[in-house]
Amino acid sequence: MSMHASRWRRRLVPVSMLTAVLGLTSLTLAGCTSSPSAPGSAATPNPTSAASSLGGRQAPEIVEKLDVGLELPWSVVFLPDGTGIVSERDSALVKAIRDGRATTIGEVSGVEPGGEGGLLGLALSPAFQDDRWLYAYFTSATDNRIARMKLDEETGGTFSLGEPEVVFSGIPKASTHNGGRIRFGPDGFLYAGTGDSQRREQPQDINTLGGKILRLTPEGRPAPGNPFGDNPVFSYGHRNVQGLAWDSGGRLWASEFGPDVDDELNLITPGGNYGWPTVTGAPGRSGLIDAKVVWPSTSEASPSGLEIVDGVAYTGALRGQRLWSVPLDGEDAGEPVAYFTGQHGRLRDVARAPDGALWVVSNNRNPDFALILRTVP
Repeated sequence: MSMHASRWRRRLVPVSMLTAVLGLTSLTLAGCTSSPSAPGSAATPNPTSAASSLGGRQAPEIVEKLDVGLELPWSVVFLPDGTGIVSERDSALVKAIRDGRATTIGEVSGVEPGGEGGLLGLALSPAFQDDRWLYAYFTSATDNRIARMKLDEETGGTFSLGEPEVVFSGIPKASTHNGGRIRFGPDGFLYAGTGDSQRREQPQDINTLGGKILRLTPEGRPAPGNPFGDNPVFSYGHRNVQGLAWDSGGRLWASEFGPDVDDELNLITPGGNYGWPTVTGAPGRSGLIDAKVVWPSTSEASPSGLEIVDGVAYTGALRGQRLWSVPLDGEDAGEPVAYFTGQHGRLRDVARAPDGALWVVSNNRNPDFALILRTVP
């Protein structure tokens, strides 16, 4: 299993075009909240008042709904002009959402969808306006890997997707627990959340790639300053990392699936061991790092995409079918608060657009496919 980048021959990507119709709907807020946890313990959800849990902030409100005919969208990133770029897991298509319609940009070659695998996370290069690199994490016939492709805008506003160049390979695959979230950090390096791929021995072994958060250069090499030397591993002991986001202080947070209990929101420390499969949640075990938030019932959470806005972490819940918000205060996490419970199905990704709107992406096989959620400061 490769620990470093591999060179692969480039392949041309076919491009097709598709349009869809914009639907706008006003939606009513439905929320539940949580009670304070004991000092030093992980926050857990229990009913109380949303206003107090959000520190006086107004609750988020959906002001627009985009129904553009996506199928199992997994990740959304934004061009500087606000165009949303979306991955579809099973079709391996990359689509653009602009002016209320979706357009197919191209298909990523080499994707082998199956189970939870397929075309997963997307990330834009920090220098995108100059280099035009779009990064994608996807499942191939043999592994999970990260590739980058040129995303160019043609005359007339259409897009073209270049040949994929694999920059990192060898991440283990399985029908479940494939991880898949990628994101560039404030330091300019690429972070990738991986799953244990049902290989429970891997998360505690820093010489394997399963059950980790990786930190890479844009070319796919271990980033300078990684905690284990010339090794891509940044943190370990994870089960299935699904969301990555940084707060205003530059701290990295990650959402993670538990087994049948203890979904987690974690504050990530370089070289930290988050316990899987030895422990889950926040048991206070010496040498292991407790989660900052624990959802004991995975039916309420299964937290996926993660975004942090004005000191609040927002994560979409798959099984829980709701949007969770968690106030952050430095290294501490407050009381989880839920919104839109059961209204829009499985919520896969949460991302902030350049105009400040928070997009919440539902990946159901029904008309509620992509939602725009605007937050009130």
